[in-house]
Amino acid sequence: MKKELPKVQLIEAGLRGYQDTWDYQEELFSGVVRRKIEMRKTGEEEPVPNNYLIFVEHPHVYTMGKSGKIENLLLTQDELAEKGVAYFKINRGGDITYHGPGQIVAYPIIDLDQFFTDIHKYLRYLEEAVILTLAEYGIKGKRYAGLTGVWLDPDIPEKARKICAMGVRCSRWVTMHGLAFNVNSHLEYFDNIIPCGIEDKAVTSMEKELGRTLDIDEVKEKLQNHLSELFEWELIS
Repeated sequence: MKKELPKVQLIEAGLRGYQDTWDYQEELFSGVVRRKIEMRKTGEEEPVPNNYLIFVEHPHVYTMGKSGKIENLLLTQDELAEKGVAYFKINRGGDITYHGPGQIVAYPIIDLDQFFTDIHKYLRYLEEAVILTLAEYGIKGKRYAGLTGVWLDPDIPEKARKICAMGVRCSRWVTMHGLAFNVNSHLEYFDNIIPCGIEDKAVTSMEKELGRTLDIDEVKEKLQNHLSELFEWELIS
């Protein structure tokens, strides 16, 4: 008998403001956690909590994780306002990063009890999905020892550059936040921060590496497929 795969609801959010999306994540996350607490109290086994996967692009914004340092933001509040860039201190791990149009941001809000209770494995699967997607375009993405995300040429320190940043939150084995994958990103916005608090490493995009603008919907579909294969989940609308 074929194993029934956990179901994950795909939410295509389009271009959506950061605060609005963060609030939406928190709402979904709280609902999943609340259901788990109810199940623990009552001993119920069904229905299991819902799982969600949000795909979104944000208007220009810098976000600072819990371990971030404000000195890694190289702009004043007035300069942020002049450039029309938002800034948020948020509850994910990691330091500062940039989100903007042309970047795929994926927020899995999933109950890892339905998959595996191993946050390191979870992070590696997110990275692997990006690495497999890049490979379909002839780009060799790799991991960088001791750092999260996906990199190009990490074994050559002077050439190492990051193409996908990651920062997650996990409570009661429920995840939120996720990954930011530079497809056709406006890379000049990274010049205003020390990305992820790493001073001596560059940031890149698929567009820069290939010398052409990508069909972001095509890249997104490939990434969704690889996530589904790795996590063995069924995406539903």
